[in-house]
Amino acid sequence: MPEGDTVWLAAKRMQEALAGSTLRRGELRVPQLATVDLAGLGVREVVPRGKHLLVRLSDERTLRTHFRMDGSWHLYRPGAKWRGGPAYDIRAVLATDAWECVGYRLHDLALVPTADEGSLVGHLGPDVLGPDWDLDEALRRLRAHPDEQIGVAVLDQRNLAGIGNLYKVESLFLRGVHPWARVADVADLAGLVEKARTLMRANLHHPEQNTTGLPGRGQDHWVAGRRGKPCRRCGTTILLGEQGPDTQERVTWWCPRCQAASSPIDPAARTGEPDHPRPITLR
Repeated sequence: MPEGDTVWLAAKRMQEALAGSTLRRGELRVPQLATVDLAGLGVREVVPRGKHLLVRLSDERTLRTHFRMDGSWHLYRPGAKWRGGPAYDIRAVLATDAWECVGYRLHDLALVPTADEGSLVGHLGPDVLGPDWDLDEALRRLRAHPDEQIGVAVLDQRNLAGIGNLYKVESLFLRGVHPWARVADVADLAGLVEKARTLMRANLHHPEQNTTGLPGRGQDHWVAGRRGKPCRRCGTTILLGEQGPDTQERVTWWCPRCQAASSPIDPAARTGEPDHPRPITLR
């Protein structure tokens, strides 16, 4: 799933390309919005909110899109070939005289009055990368569910918005916290949250998501995508398991030594399954 920094970077680039311009083409290729024509409207601004991307228009409406696992926005100059995938994967086209923004495999498209954006994103907790960031409020929301697994709690966007699976597993490793530990058992919850935020902020201005600071292909992560490989710190084999209720399950990598549990926890780690690739990002 895309991380908050992916959405932040996409919003930044679209803001630079579209803000203050008039749409000469505005198509939404989903059934519920197929008859909407946004051509002639101005783009006031493009902003991220957690993992949601909001395009605010001159008629006081907002277009919300979500990447989920495989969505992306691509920027092209007029006349350039669109290369984000087959045409049937295109969900939105926002074009000005200078840029063409093409949305592939986007999800949760909605068009609402800007004053009603709360109906779409009002449930979210403080945005890790946003102007509303409030560590104390995020901690309050996390601690309201002390028996929740920490690996599930930090992904719950109602607690804090923006953290995805990559920064979850990397920050848990760096803070020595077992993914299946209870929220109440995490000794330094603030330190964990701030570690995830620090990692995300370090990757804001480029699509690569490096959490180790090491150069070179295959050196960019501590545990993510490294099932069966030796821990970079202690050499213990990295494990992979699934964590989360029902359809919200996410794969979780961890080092059983560096992140030893303080109480018996058996997440029934799975082996022999391929690692999940990073979602497609704006380019």
